[in-house]
Parts: sequence; structure tokens; C-alpha cells
Amino acid sequence: MGTALAVDDIHMTYGELRAVNGVSFTVSEGEFFGILGPNGAGKTTTLEIAEGLREPVSGSVLLLGESPWPRNMRLLPKIGVQLQASAFFEKLTAREQLQTFGALYGVKSQRVNEMLELVGLTDKASTPEAKLSGGQRQRLSIACALVHDPDIVFLDEPTAALDPQARRNLWDVLREIQARGKTIVYTTHYLDEAEILCDRVAIMDNGKILAMDTPARLVRDLDAATRVILERGSLAAADAKALPGAEEVTEDEVSLTISTHTPAPLLSALAERGTLDGLQVRTATLEDVFLNLTGREYRA
Repeated sequence: MGTALAVDDIHMTYGELRAVNGVSFTVSEGEFFGILGPNGAGKTTTLEIAEGLREPVSGSVLLLGESPWPRNMRLLPKIGVQLQASAFFEKLTAREQLQTFGALYGVKSQRVNEMLELVGLTDKASTPEAKLSGGQRQRLSIACALVHDPDIVFLDEPTAALDPQARRNLWDVLREIQARGKTIVYTTHYLDEAEILCDRVAIMDNGKILAMDTPARLVRDLDAATRVILERGSLAAADAKALPGAEEVTEDEVSLTISTHTPAPLLSALAERGTLDGLQVRTATLEDVFLNLTGREYRA
């Protein structure tokens, strides 16, 4: 695979604020690449520089082999952009919105129908945009970014403020986009989402990339303990501490948690005691990686 996006040591400041401070990464063609971090981490500014919407103070960007800044007209038909907040044309239906966006690129009506089907809005094609739900508007926004069949798509927090059902529906749309061979670069502060969708992620905070790899490798390299959770009263804390592999035991009003790096002998010992009913096993997640890197609560 070739390189769809190459970002090299970009910097961006707003007065005294260093919004982006030496960020570098590459994205391969067909890859789903996530930029993660709390609000104010520099995610959106990084994306805007990559898209050619902002000029960095220093550093360089190659988008599909060309510089996106100054505004590169040759790149526009090849990229799709969905911003954090989308403004649609007033009083137009979902189909008319897509037709209007598509007309800028000479897109035929058949393509509009395909996009409506892709994002699950065929039955809402004649509905005015103002009467669509939040999740439907987000899907329409993504369809507008895809209507001209771009090679790379930039999505800035596409699932922000959506309810769980709407988020899951959008996940299916994003998977379908990648299955069509598109490169996706997106930002989010939902770590569970990124862990499921992304091939690789970059974790940002304070304008810097703290770590970058596949979600699975980042979690594995953390070497965090596995937590075995039992219902309170099923085992005394003193007995739990004596189990093979038990490293730390904590207890609250609801449960007893045993932390271990060797869960197999611990689970075997619990099975011998007949205490597996209601047991939960929780391994490390991408959120644990983030908290380990930043050393503070994750900021939503």
C-alpha cells in the first residue's frame, strides 16, 4: 500500500497557546487511522492542517503525494471532509442536500441514491434536513463528504453527542466506507469506539502525540493487570489474597476485585472453590493506556 497522508513535524500556535507541537505520522492507503484525545488536545487543528484548511507555523504535509496548502484545487475532488459542526442549506430535503453537494463535482443522480442507501437514509430522502434526528443529520453529513467518491475521508468527531444506538449505526457506516477501499482519518474522544474501528491510533494531549500503534499492541505493551471481579460475599478478602496469582484485592459495597498478571491459576483456584457464578474478567483497554500516559482522568 502507498502512503495517503504524511504529516511531518507540524507546529501551530494561537498566541501563547501551542495547539500542535511537533506532530508527525503517516497514514497508508485504505487505513482507518484515529487521532484520539480529550477536548483541547490538538486533534481538530491537526486535522485541519492535514486537510489544507490551515497553514502550519512550521512542518509539512503531503496529502495523496501533494501539498494541501496553499489551497490545492487538484486535491479537492480526491478528499472528503466532515467537520465537527455541519451547516446545511435551509429548506432542502436530504436528497436535495446531496444533489447540491454533488453538483459541485458533476456527480450524477445515481450516485446520490447510492449515498442515501449507504448511510441508511433512503426512506428519509424527501425529509427536510431540519426534521432529521441528530444521528440522521450526522449520517447525511458523512454522505455529503462521500458523494463525489473521494480517495481519503476526514471525519472530525462524527459520533459526538449521539446516543448509543446512533453511534453504533454510524460504526456500521464507517466500516462500509473502509470496505470500499477508502482511507479514513478521524478524531474522537471515545476510546471504546476507536479500539473497535481503527487499524492504528495516535493518542494526543497538549499538542503532542504520546503514543501511536495498533490498539491491541498499545494495550499489550501497557502490561496492565487483569481484574477478576466477584460478587461481594462470595469470597472473603483474606482468602482472595491467598489465591495463586493474586496481587491486589479491593472490595466495595457491591463487589470484590482481584488484580493479577497471571489469571489462569487464579481462575482455576476460583473454579475449585465453586465461586465462578457472576464472575467477570476485565482486561486492559485503550482507556487504560490513555490514563497511564497522561496520569489523570480522561477528559470528555
